[in-house]
Amino acid sequence: MTSHRPTTSVAATEDRRTSTAVVELVARVDEVDPIALEPLYDAIDPDTLDSICDTDSGFRSLSFRYAGWLVTVDSRGDGVEIALSEPASLDGSVTDAPDAESSL
Repeated sequence: MTSHRPTTSVAATEDRRTSTAVVELVARVDEVDPIALEPLYDAIDPDTLDSICDTDSGFRSLSFRYAGWLVTVDSRGDGVEIALSEPASLDGSVTDAPDAESSL
């Protein structure tokens, strides 16, 4: 993992589940087939991710580690935005991020 990768984001839509969007985004950024990635459920329960990211749930933000990335899911209007960044400390060094953190 290199520290020069940019933060990348994608919006999940009604016809695309948040869990699917996370896997597709990581696969695209890492330039691998989504099947080659570790299962998302090793990081977070996909059904729970999809249900708490529902716009009617009062969801605001959630962060978790997956496949070497810090994945942040934020509420944005009618959907969510998914951003990838490398876990880093304030001095820029890569650090262990918490497995899951949420703000409801």
